[in-house]
Amino acid sequence: MWPGEQSPAGGPEQPNPYKEPPAPWNAPTVASGPPVGGPPGRGPGGGRTKLVAIGAAAAVVVAAAVTGAVLLGGDEDDSAAGPDPAASSASASASAADDPRSGDSGPAPTVAGWTVVANPDHGIAFDVPASWAPKSRDWVTYVAEDDDPDEKPLVAMKAPAVLQEEWCASDGDRDGSVDHTPLASAGTRGNNGARSTEDVARTDSAAWVYGAYTQPDRDKISTGPVTSFTTASGIRGSVATSRSSGVAKKDKCDVEGKATTFAFETADGDFASWSFFGAAGVDDEVPETTVREILATVREYTPSDS
Repeated sequence: MWPGEQSPAGGPEQPNPYKEPPAPWNAPTVASGPPVGGPPGRGPGGGRTKLVAIGAAAAVVVAAAVTGAVLLGGDEDDSAAGPDPAASSASASASAADDPRSGDSGPAPTVAGWTVVANPDHGIAFDVPASWAPKSRDWVTYVAEDDDPDEKPLVAMKAPAVLQEEWCASDGDRDGSVDHTPLASAGTRGNNGARSTEDVARTDSAAWVYGAYTQPDRDKISTGPVTSFTTASGIRGSVATSRSSGVAKKDKCDVEGKATTFAFETADGDFASWSFFGAAGVDDEVPETTVREILATVREYTPSDS
């Protein structure tokens, strides 16, 4: 599900997934057009996950619903993607890949020894342990239905951080190339148009698990109760965790998955969210205590003009 990075130069152009969304939520929108490169690889659950560098000038907005989400043009919401284990990667430029913050240094980490992950388009930041690798502000991770030729995102996140990007390697689709599956990812997005923070927490966490690990089986996902949560900076919102059970082991990288989404209302009155998703039931599984420690660092900040 997780092919290696794809260069924006060369390779056939993929179908444009950024179309008018049928769902009521604002979805990731990209002004720079579709990524260029080969088809996506396979991942843990056989789903399609994309890691796409969009370009510094492009704004990404995610529109999502229980049944799916799509990308559309605009500058309101900043999440582009669907669940996260069937993925392809594209780099807007070598400099963007080399500079995780793409010109905006962002705020300082609030946990000693950790790394800050900032989404300047929405002014949201969080911290991750030093072993995590932040992507540039232009990278978008999303998941799509395996059989969707247009690869409309089910859910997405922008400017994510990834843990062990090449955690598992396999050629599950037997196309002759090895695809890599990351252990875990975390990022933020805008959710303008959502009905409530409770709905975002429940829907997005389930969408990540479905898209990354269980599709086409929705009945293998269970979502826990939506509860209130307040971050260390005082942001109060709703959090929910979804898990898979009974994922078919067709490939060595097929594993159970879990996802946690924290949704909240920003200082501007818009809805936004932070999501984590990763492998479950494995030796390297990210502990729930660590997920909550990362979540506790979610905060708003004022991006620089640089």
